Amino acid sequence: RLRKFRAMECDLESSLVDWIIEYPQLERLFQELQLEYHCGGRSMEYECLRQGFNPQHILSLVSQAISSSEPHAKGD
Repeated sequence: RLRKFRAMECDLESSLVDWIIEYPQLERLFQELQLEYHCGGRSMEYECLRQGFNPQHILSLVSQAISSSEPHAKGD
């Protein structure tokens, strides 16, 4: 029997692995940005700063990627 879980709230403190678990479509974006998501504990903020990115800008890109990949309700 499958159980439904409430969506996790990811933020800059969440690890990149948590982001990908919650939003698998982000894996490609992280690869393009060369954000290291294979090392489990690194937060989004840490990895952005390590790569020289503005974390808020990357969060905006992530938000756009999530929004553009979500299916739109068509009156099921």
